[in-house]
Amino acid sequence: FQLCVLSPRYTGMACKNYQPVGFRFHPTDKELIDHYLRLKINGFEEKVSIIPEVDICKWEPSDLPGLSVIETNDNEWYFFCRNDRRYPNGGRVRRATKGGYWKATGNDRRIKFGRKEIGRKKILVFHTGRGSKAKRTGWKIHEYHATDRTVDSTHAAQVMLNVYRS
Repeated sequence: FQLCVLSPRYTGMACKNYQPVGFRFHPTDKELIDHYLRLKINGFEEKVSIIPEVDICKWEPSDLPGLSVIETNDNEWYFFCRNDRRYPNGGRVRRATKGGYWKATGNDRRIKFGRKEIGRKKILVFHTGRGSKAKRTGWKIHEYHATDRTVDSTHAAQVMLNVYRS
């Protein structure tokens, strides 16, 4: 939030960033897909400018908190990302960084609004190293995909990320 007040001598406005006590950015799965991701995919970037777009494969997990626009003491950050394919005609997504890789765990979870499926959530865990010597870390991502037909399908690779450290 930005708090603006008139100066005592009416020489103009003084503004500074302000967060009320107890304020937290903590949207639900439905809000992440049906509001933020939908707006981003349909081209309303100015309405979701509080959430930056990053390529998670160009950054190590420990670098991601510094890229967040939302100042928080929580171990949780939000980003938009485009899923890049490993091969031009393939279905596999590139998820490797210089120091490790993001590995999907479990099954995708359906996100519903009423009876209608509006998206899916995939959980990823970061592993350092490669192959059999890779070690699981406490870094995780909830990756949200919009599946509703009312979103612009030309931006289907756009996803919303909730990155956190446990």
